[in-house]
Amino acid sequence: MTPPHHEPESAGYLKRASTDQLQDIFNKYASEEVDGVKYMRAGDFIQRFLGFIPDKDFNEESVKLLGGIVDTSKDGLISFPEFQAFEGLLCVPDALYKTAFQLFDTNGNGMVSFDEFVEVVRKTTLHQRMPFNFDGNFIKLYFGKDKKRLISYSEFSQFLHDFHEVYAMEAFRKSDKDGSGFISAMDFQDIMVSIKSHLLTKDVKANLVAAASGGSGGHRVSFPYFMAFNSLLNNMELIKRIYLNATNGNRNQEVTKEEFLHSAQMMSQITPLEVDILFVLCHLLHQTSRIVYSDLQSIAPEQYFKQITNRLAEIKAVSSPEERGAVTQVLESAYRFTLGSIAGAVGATAVYPIDLVKTRMQNQRSGSFVGELMYRNSIDCFKKVIRHEGVTGLYRGLVPQLMGVAPEKAIKLTVNDLVRDKFTDKKGNIPLWGEILSGGCAGGSQVIFTNPLEIVKIRLQVAGEIANSTRLSAWSVVRELGFFGLYKGSKACFLRDIPFSAIYFPAYAHVKAKLADENGYNHPLTLLLAGAIAGIPAASLVTPADVIKTRLQVVARQGQTTYNGVIDAFGKIMKEEGPRAFWKGSVARVCRSSPQFGVTLLTYEILQRLFYVDFGGTRPAGSELNVPAVGIADEVKSTNPDHVGGYQVALPIFQGIESKFGLCLPKFRTGYIPVKPSS
Repeated sequence: MTPPHHEPESAGYLKRASTDQLQDIFNKYASEEVDGVKYMRAGDFIQRFLGFIPDKDFNEESVKLLGGIVDTSKDGLISFPEFQAFEGLLCVPDALYKTAFQLFDTNGNGMVSFDEFVEVVRKTTLHQRMPFNFDGNFIKLYFGKDKKRLISYSEFSQFLHDFHEVYAMEAFRKSDKDGSGFISAMDFQDIMVSIKSHLLTKDVKANLVAAASGGSGGHRVSFPYFMAFNSLLNNMELIKRIYLNATNGNRNQEVTKEEFLHSAQMMSQITPLEVDILFVLCHLLHQTSRIVYSDLQSIAPEQYFKQITNRLAEIKAVSSPEERGAVTQVLESAYRFTLGSIAGAVGATAVYPIDLVKTRMQNQRSGSFVGELMYRNSIDCFKKVIRHEGVTGLYRGLVPQLMGVAPEKAIKLTVNDLVRDKFTDKKGNIPLWGEILSGGCAGGSQVIFTNPLEIVKIRLQVAGEIANSTRLSAWSVVRELGFFGLYKGSKACFLRDIPFSAIYFPAYAHVKAKLADENGYNHPLTLLLAGAIAGIPAASLVTPADVIKTRLQVVARQGQTTYNGVIDAFGKIMKEEGPRAFWKGSVARVCRSSPQFGVTLLTYEILQRLFYVDFGGTRPAGSELNVPAVGIADEVKSTNPDHVGGYQVALPIFQGIESKFGLCLPKFRTGYIPVKPSS
C-alpha cells in the first residue's frame, strides 16, 4: 500500500499545485520526447517557462547552469518528477538557499566541492568585475587547506552568508591600494552597489556618496565605518526594536540620538558608530536630527515580505502623491463617504434594540407624572417591549434611522479623515490637538443629518409606550414637525456630538495603535475592540447632553413637564429630578454606542482593505498585513498564469540569487550589447 503523500507546508502561505495542473503545464513547455516520455530542456524551463533569460542572443552557458538547478539527474533533460519536485522545494521557507545550493551542486551528489564552487563563481559578472581570491584563508577554513573537503547543504548556507561578507572585505582591501585603511567615497559606492545591493533601498543607494562623507574621514571611508555601515543595514530589525523600546511602542514619537543610545544600551550588538551612521542617513533622507519609525522603514533593506491582505478590488488612482489634485481629493472623499454609509448602516442595525431601550429609559420621568414608573431598569424595559410589542418592537423607527445614519456616519468619518489629513505631516504624525480638532469638526458636521434623524427616531421609539395609540409612521412625524421642527434640540445635539467625536476619534487611534501587533498590523478583532473601548468614555461623558436632547425632542404627554430650550431643560430636570436624572440611560447608551462604533469602524476599515483605492493620500494605520515569504518581494512576483503553486515565486527566487548573493550570471552572449527600445 502506498503511504500517503504529505505536501510540505509553506512559510510564505503558498499552496502546492495539483499534479494534474503541473502535468498540463509541463506538457505545454516540454519540447523533447524520449521513448514516448516528454522532457524539458534547460531553455524550455529558463527561457520559455520562467522568462528569466531572453530568447535572442542569450548566453548558453548561463541557461545550462541555471537549468541544472531543476535537472537534479544532470542528464541535460528535465523530467516531470524533477519539475514537480522543484515546485515543492519553492514552497519551503529556505527556498532561496536551497535553490542556490542546487545551482552549485553541478554533479547532483548532494554536496558542493571547491571545484564546483569555483566553476559557478567564475562565471558570474561580479567575479569578472571584482575577482575573488580563491586561495585565501576563508576558502581553506571551509574546504580544507587541500580544498578537498565537501560541504553539505546546512554548511553551505552558512558558507554562502559568510562568503558575501568576506567578499565585501576583500573588495575593500583591493580598493585600499596604499594600505591606509581608507577607500574613496566612489569606491565605497561601487562595493556596496556591486556586492551589497540587497541591503540597499532606493533612498539609501542614492545617498551612498553623501553618507560616506558623514564619517570622520571626510570624503573617504575608513574600514570601521565600512563595517559599521554594513552591520547597521544587516541589523535594521533590531534597530526597530530599540526604537520601539525607547517609545514604549509608539511609532510616531520622535527620538533623539541620546534617547536612542540610552535604549540601545540594553542591546550591546549596536555600537555608537552604527547609531551615528543611522542618524546621518536619516538626516540625508529627511533633513531631521530626530527619527521616527517611518524613517527606519525607508532605510531597512528589502525583507522579502509578502502582503497577504485579501482584496476584492485594487485601483491605483494616481501613480504618486505628487499627482494628487483637487479632483482626486474629491473622489477620495466620495469613496470614503460611500464606505462610511455602508459601515454606518451595519453598525446602527447591530445595536438598534439597545438604542430603543436607552431612549425609553431617558424619556421616563419622575416627579412630574402621576403614576408608577413604567420601567424599573434597562433589562425590565427590554423584557416589556418584547412582551407587549413583540420582537419587531425592538426595531421601531429602524428604517428612518438607516436612511439618516448612512449619511450621518459617512460625513462624520469622511470629515474626520479629511481634517486629519490636513494636520498629518509627511511622516504620518499628527499632534493630539489636531486629532481632537478633527474629531470635533466631524461631530459638528454630522448634526445636519443627526438632528432630523434623532427627533423622528425618538418619537417613533416612545410611541409604543402609549397603549392603544395609533401606529405612527416616519412620514407623519416629519409632516407634523415641518422643516424647522426637525432641528428642535439642535443646540443639545451640538453639545453632545462635538465632545463625543472629539473624545472618540483620538481615543480610537491611540487604542488601535496599542493593540497592533509587532509589525503594526491590526487584526479585525483588535479593530472591533479598539472601537468599543474608545466608545466607553466618549458615550458616558456626554450622557447629560443626550438626556436634555431627548427631553426637548420627545412629545410631552399630559401632566409631564415641558421644556423651552437647553438651559430651561437643565434647570427643570435638576430641580424636579436631581442630578442623577442626567445620567439616566447612561449604561444603555454606553452599551449601544460602544459596540455600534466598534462595528462601524471595523466595517469601515475592512471595506477599505477589501476595496482598495490608492488616491495618494493616507491609509488607515495597521491595514496591511505583511508576513515573511519564501525570499521574494510581492511587487516582483510573476504574473504568468502558468506559474502556479510554488512556481509563483520561481522568478523572484532566481532574481534573489542575483540580488542577495551577488551571483549574477551573464544573460547575453559575450560581446552582445542589448539595445534598449526607444520610448
